[in-house]
Amino acid sequence: MFSKLLFIVTFVLSTLSLSAQDNLTVVAVGDAELEQQKITFVSKGLSNELGKQVKSILENDFSFYKNTFKVMNSSDYEGAKFDDFDFYKKKGLSYVIDLSFSGNPLVAEAKIINVSQKGASGSFKKSIFKENLRTLAHELSNDIYKSIIGKDSIFQSKIIFVSDTGSTRRNPFKELYIMDFDGKNTRKLTNHRGTVIGPAISLDGKQVLYSLIRGGNKKRNVNLYVMDLATRKSSLLSSRRGLNTGAVFSPKPGKVILTLSHQGNAEIYEMDINTKEARRLTKSYAPDVDPSINVQGTKLAFLSGRPGKPMIYTMDPSGLEKSVKRVSFIGQFNATPRFNPTGDEIAFSSWLDNRFDIFRINADGTGLYRLTKDFGSNEDPTYSNDGQFIAFSSQRVISRTQAVQNIYIMTRDGEVIGQVTKGFGNCITPRWSK
Repeated sequence: MFSKLLFIVTFVLSTLSLSAQDNLTVVAVGDAELEQQKITFVSKGLSNELGKQVKSILENDFSFYKNTFKVMNSSDYEGAKFDDFDFYKKKGLSYVIDLSFSGNPLVAEAKIINVSQKGASGSFKKSIFKENLRTLAHELSNDIYKSIIGKDSIFQSKIIFVSDTGSTRRNPFKELYIMDFDGKNTRKLTNHRGTVIGPAISLDGKQVLYSLIRGGNKKRNVNLYVMDLATRKSSLLSSRRGLNTGAVFSPKPGKVILTLSHQGNAEIYEMDINTKEARRLTKSYAPDVDPSINVQGTKLAFLSGRPGKPMIYTMDPSGLEKSVKRVSFIGQFNATPRFNPTGDEIAFSSWLDNRFDIFRINADGTGLYRLTKDFGSNEDPTYSNDGQFIAFSSQRVISRTQAVQNIYIMTRDGEVIGQVTKGFGNCITPRWSK
C-alpha cells in the first residue's frame, strides 16, 4: 500500500484535473524589451496552390518568434523591385524573403534580402511534394531562420502528448500522440486501450518512453515501455512490482532515469536499457519521483516528499545523497520539474491559489518567476529545443460538470503564443523534442 503522499504525487503527474476561472488574462514576467525585426514574405504572381500553402506556413512559423520578428502583410510590398532597398527601408523592413515557385514537382526558392546590407544574404531551394508539404516547408523555414539568426529554430521540432480522444465513461483510455510544434500533422502512436502516462523523448528524437496502466490489470501495475518512432513498435522495458514510471532518457548511452517502488518506497533509479539492471540514486524515507536530468548529465531534478509535501530537489546523478538540495519553496506542492536545454533553468507547476500555475527557477534555486496567472489550471511544462518557448497543458472549466485540457505554447517569459490542440479530447503531458 503506497503512502498518501505518493498517491498525491502520482495523481498529479498523470491525471489530475482541477477548477479554473472565466474571464482569463495572462501575466507575463521579465523586463527585457527586444526590438522586433520586420520581415515579409513576398511572392509575385503566386498562383500555385501548393506555393500558397508553403508561403502561409513560412509566415505562421516566423510569427511564433514574436519577440524577434514581426511578420508584415506581403500585399503592401508585392509591387516593389527586388533591389528597391530604399523602399523597403522606408517601410521599416529588416528582411524581405523573395519567394518563387516553379516546375513539377514544385521547386520553392527563397532569397533572403537583408535591407540594411542592401543585398541578398542567402538563397535556398526545396522540392515540395504534396504528401510531405508541411515537413518540407518547415525545413525551408528553418533554413531561412538559421541564415538570419545563426541558430536552429523550433520549426522542425515535434511535441508528443497524451489524449483521451475517442474515450468514453464506459471505456476510458488515454493514448500517446505526436504532432508538429504548431499542432498540425497529428499522428497516433499507441493503441493500448489503457492509460498512457509520463512520456519522454530521447535526445536524438528516435525513441519515446512512456508508462502504461492497463484497465484489465487488477493490481494496477504501472509498467514502462520504450517505442522506436521509426517503426512505431513498443517493447516492455520494466515491469517491476508497483511503479515503473516518470522515466527520462539519460545523456549516458543506453541509460534511463526513472521512479521504481518495487522495494516499498518510491525512489529514483538509473536503469540500463539492455540489461535492465537498476542502480538506486535516492535514499529517503519519503517518496522521490518524477526525475529530470540536464543534457550535460551533471544535475538531476526530482520531486520529494521530504518536507512533508512534494517539492523540487536537485542532486548529483551519481547518487551522492550529500549532494541533495531543496530548490523550491512555493505553493502547497509542486509537480513535473523540467530542465531547459542548457540545464541552468527548471520549469515546473505548483499548486497555488486553488489551481496549478507554471513557474521557472534557476537550477541553483534562485530567480523564481511566475509564468502563468488567471489562465486556467496549468501543468506539465516542457521547453522547446532552443529554450525560448514552453509548451504546457491548460485546463478550462466549461460548466460545473465539464472541463477541457489543451496544449498551449508560451515564451519562456510567460507570454502565451497560442493554443496548439483543439477539439482533440483532453490533451495533457506535452514533451518537446530536443
